[in-house]
Amino acid sequence: MGLDKRFLITPFLAVFTIGQAQAHGLWTEQRRGNIEVIYGHGAEDDAFKAEKVSGAWAFDGQGRMVPVTVERLSDHARLKPLNVPATLAVALDNGPWSQTADQRWINRGQRQVPGAIASIHTWKYSLAYYQAGAQQPDLKRIRLAIVPEVDPLAVGPGKPLPVRVLLDGKPAAGIELIGDYRSEPDAVSAKTDAQGRATVVVRNAGLNIVAAQVTLDTPNDPDVKQQGLFSSLTFLGTPHHE
Repeated sequence: MGLDKRFLITPFLAVFTIGQAQAHGLWTEQRRGNIEVIYGHGAEDDAFKAEKVSGAWAFDGQGRMVPVTVERLSDHARLKPLNVPATLAVALDNGPWSQTADQRWINRGQRQVPGAIASIHTWKYSLAYYQAGAQQPDLKRIRLAIVPEVDPLAVGPGKPLPVRVLLDGKPAAGIELIGDYRSEPDAVSAKTDAQGRATVVVRNAGLNIVAAQVTLDTPNDPDVKQQGLFSSLTFLGTPHHE
């Protein structure tokens, strides 16, 4: 995969001790006429510190950037693009987490938590497709990305959607994909091949959330032992009509 040798991939489901720090995902959703940043697991979403949203990028149908601002509210964040976007990406830096001997997780690096038995720094990413025929946007700011290989809005419920998973811009093999993160957040639908490709079935006529996550060992980082990356791809299974 051409990764920096400081990073070693650890299968996420095999790393039991980091479950609580990595459990939540990220996606965007239209609510009350706004694009809301959602931080949650399955059907549940939680309040979060809006300053943890580290970036948002909107694009038109030709992949050109559209200015977007992040409205940081008391319990979540809202994205406000200048014009209606064709695609939109967002990133959340959840910071370092360390686990104490009594199983508590603290939002600090292990150097600040004496006796920490586990530590991880997590990032969450999401890519949304809103307009049919949109070109793939520049994803250099998204470390883990689920990229559709056809227009996801043209596939339809019950049909196969080919995707490719990129880690730091390179195809990522052996990555497990959750085909319906909202309804079945722990059900693996597919695993990427040597070229980072896999096929998932479009599950819903409404919002689809395809998700992936990976854990990287970081033996040379004095603050955390691992990095955790989550990413989602969202789109409507059937075009919305007023």
